[in-house]
Amino acid sequence: MRQLLRNAAVGAMTIALAATLAACGEAGGGDEDDTNGGEPNEGGGTIGLLLPEDATTRYESFDRPFIEAKIEELCGDCEVQYANAGEDTNTQGQQFEAMLTAGVDVIILDPVDASATSSWVENAAAEGVPVVAYDRLAEGPIDAYVSYDNVRVGELQGETLLSALGDEAEGARVVMINGSPTDPNAAMFKDGAHSVLHETAEVVFEQDITGWDSAIANEEMNAAIESLGDDGFDGVYVANDGMAAGVITALSSAGITDVPVGGQDAELAALQRIVAGQQTFTIYKALREEAETAAEMAIRLLRGDALNDLAPETVDSATDQGVPARLLTPVAVTVDNIADTVIADEFYTVDDICTDDYAEACAAAGLT
Repeated sequence: MRQLLRNAAVGAMTIALAATLAACGEAGGGDEDDTNGGEPNEGGGTIGLLLPEDATTRYESFDRPFIEAKIEELCGDCEVQYANAGEDTNTQGQQFEAMLTAGVDVIILDPVDASATSSWVENAAAEGVPVVAYDRLAEGPIDAYVSYDNVRVGELQGETLLSALGDEAEGARVVMINGSPTDPNAAMFKDGAHSVLHETAEVVFEQDITGWDSAIANEEMNAAIESLGDDGFDGVYVANDGMAAGVITALSSAGITDVPVGGQDAELAALQRIVAGQQTFTIYKALREEAETAAEMAIRLLRGDALNDLAPETVDSATDQGVPARLLTPVAVTVDNIADTVIADEFYTVDDICTDDYAEACAAAGLT
C-alpha cells in the first residue's frame, strides 16, 4: 500500500530525486524490499539522517559518526542514508523528499530552517515514516525530539559572562552577537541570556547573524566597536564558538584584550582559545548522549516500540503540541573545569587541545 501511495505521489520524480540524494552525500544504500512503512521491524531497515551544515565542526566530526555507530550497535542489519544540506533549506527539502522516494523507514532531521519543514514532515507521516527532530525542533507532526534545554544554554551563557565580569557585572555593558533567526534554538539561547543579563547588565549592541557566519559576526563586532568605541562595552555574548572566533579576531585587531567573550559548542579551537586566555568560556553539550538518544529513538520507532523513558518530557512547536522529547543538561566550561568536563568525557583529549602552540598555556592551566 505504501509503495502505491508513493508511486501516485511522486511518479516520474523517483529517478531524479534518488539522484539528488546520491549527489548530496548518501552513505549506505537502502533497498525498498527491506522497508515496511513504519510497521514493527525486529530486523533491519533504512534510517535517513539529515544534518544542516558542515561549517560547524560538530556535525561531521561528532553527530554523524555517533549516530551511525549507535544505529550499527542497536541494529546491525540497518542501513543509514546520509545527507548534509550545507546550510541550504531548498537542498535539504530535496534531500528529505529523495529519502522518502528511496524508501527509508525513519528519518532523523536536524533542520536548516525549522519553519520550512512542516510540509516535509506531513508528507512523511502520510507515508508512515516517523521523523525524529534532532537538536533543532522541526515543525510538522514530529514523532520525537532530542536536544538540550536551550533556554538553559542561554541562561548559562549569561550567568558565566556575568561571573567573569565579577565586581564589574552590575551595570556592565554587553554586546550580544546572536545566532541565526532561522534556527529555533538561537531564539531560545537569546531569550535565556536576556533573562539573566537584564537583571544586572545593559545590552548596548545586539545583532542576529544569519547562518551562524563567523565572517559576518566579525563584521558586526567591528561595527559595535566603531559605534561604541574601544571602551564602550565590558563583555561580549556570542551564541556559538564559530562566531566567537570572528568576534575575537575583531577585538584583537582593535587592540581590545580585556573583555570576557563566551561562546557555545565546546569546539576544539574554542577550548584552545580558552586555555590561551582569548575566550572566556564555552557551553559543553555532550553530543554523544544526544546523538545516541536520537539513534535509539529512531530504532524504537522503526520497530514500533514505545519511547517512554527515552522521551520523558513534551515540547510544543509552532505547529504541534505535546511532542515526546528528551532535553539534556548543558554545562559551562572555563579554563578551570576543562579537565573535569570535555577531557573527562573523552570529547577531546589533552593531546588534542595541548598542541605545541598551546603547550605553555596548557601547563599553566594544569593540563599537562
